Amino acid sequence: MESLKEKTAKGLFWGAMNSGTMQILNLIFGIVLAKQLTPGDYGIVGVLTIFSLIAGNLQSSGFTQGLTNIKHPTSNDYNAVFWFNVIVSAVIYIILFFCAPLIAWYFHSPVLTTLSRFVFLGFFISAFGIAHNAYMFKNIMARERTITGFVSLVLSGLCGITLACNGMAYWSLAWQSILFVLIQNICRYYYTYDKWHPSLHIDFSPIRKMFSFSVKILITSIINTINSNVLTFIIGHKFPMAAVGNFTQANKWNTMAYSTISGTIEQVAQPVLAQITDDNEREKRVFRKLMRFTAFFSFPALFGLSLVSQEFILLTIGEKWAECIPMLQVLCIGGAFFAFNTMYQQLAISSGRSDIYMWCNIVQIILQIALILVSCNYGIFTMVIAYTVFSILWLGVWQWQAHRIIGLRLRDALSDTMPFMLSAAAVMVATYFITLPIRNLWLLFPLRIIIASALYFAIMKIANAEILNECIRFVRKK
Repeated sequence: MESLKEKTAKGLFWGAMNSGTMQILNLIFGIVLAKQLTPGDYGIVGVLTIFSLIAGNLQSSGFTQGLTNIKHPTSNDYNAVFWFNVIVSAVIYIILFFCAPLIAWYFHSPVLTTLSRFVFLGFFISAFGIAHNAYMFKNIMARERTITGFVSLVLSGLCGITLACNGMAYWSLAWQSILFVLIQNICRYYYTYDKWHPSLHIDFSPIRKMFSFSVKILITSIINTINSNVLTFIIGHKFPMAAVGNFTQANKWNTMAYSTISGTIEQVAQPVLAQITDDNEREKRVFRKLMRFTAFFSFPALFGLSLVSQEFILLTIGEKWAECIPMLQVLCIGGAFFAFNTMYQQLAISSGRSDIYMWCNIVQIILQIALILVSCNYGIFTMVIAYTVFSILWLGVWQWQAHRIIGLRLRDALSDTMPFMLSAAAVMVATYFITLPIRNLWLLFPLRIIIASALYFAIMKIANAEILNECIRFVRKK
């Protein structure tokens, strides 16, 4: 049997492969689609995101995390979650179907009535694969999840590009999202059918047992969804669709970047931490190591994207998206810290403290919405700055909760993360001034990446960073 350390290492490796591959493909498809579509096209689909995600939260209801926290879930447990998701999703879709005209009215866009009814089919289709995904997540089937994501994204992305090139405008994005979840479900069935598959025997007693834990996860997932999309929702009501499209574009690239790191961590954090909750010191050691791993990658990646934002946008998707550049630069600074938010949340969930997970997020979103509504009169850029600064500062609250759960001291958290943050910041500042005289974007873009990467690697080697050494040893073994 593999040790927990070996499982964690393999999980992180395949998690990185999954997140990295997905984001590279999203990068390629995103560039091609952005060249074919307008900010208005992205805005029309972007305003529907919050509804689809909240519906997705309601359908899963936190039972993926509930199943993961059970030491040995049975087939009946998975079957109960499967049928619960399908039934709930059908009800939610019917409600949203009749609410479509109201959504179109709120965003002053009549085309949203038909479009939203089509887009919302995506979360109903995904309901048939949530229990299968929970099985793969619980058993750390990171390799299989990587392949599933790769196949789904490639096939749906190619379809989206084909439709966009044939003048389908925002419908190309809608079809891409639907095909993605459909293909994803087919792959999940393929990998889990011989291990578990649903039956017609419906017993909801496992749902009742998991409900008290899972309902807090559900509420918090909705809060997190609102938190992540509240700017789009407010901008979509107060500003033209082109402004929504520019923000959506900036937020997309930032999300892709930090999701590469947080997605890697998320695939292993809860399953691993849930196995060692009875050993407080060991749990603290594992958590701190994951924090260092996150800091080692997150700060240089996101600070680096902020550094090259202008060259990246202008060279890849063109000057028509120039207005999104300042927003992307600010969002990337905040994005460097977002992966730690995921870490703290996974700690609370794995420790069975869904109450902490829920209340921290509820208070955060209430304060954040109030701040955004106050700052919206000063323009979109001010709203983005306020949102970013508040998100970073709120990590202090999560750290306080981590101290309550596992006794993690603030100075320990800072000693694990600050050296990487300061090193990455210093590297980006140095790279900026070194390359300042260069005006050719085709030369400036790769040169900044090469110089920043070399400087950061050199600093880590000189400092003899253990995370770097472990990564090198793991890769050599492969």
